[in-house]
Amino acid sequence: MSVKKELPKDPDLAGVDKALKRAAKSARTLARQTKTPCYVVKDGKIVDIARRRKTPKQSG
Repeated sequence: MSVKKELPKDPDLAGVDKALKRAAKSARTLARQTKTPCYVVKDGKIVDIARRRKTPKQSG
């Protein structure tokens, strides 16, 4: 069963979700390029997401 996401009725808010995702991606990219931190709160802890590597998890 899939839940359909309800879109905002206000046209000014219609594109907010996509805009925030674009801004977050841009911030991560810039932080990696300039070797600066990009902090977020994840599971109640402050984490530097620019420091994480995009490598596949290794088994074993």
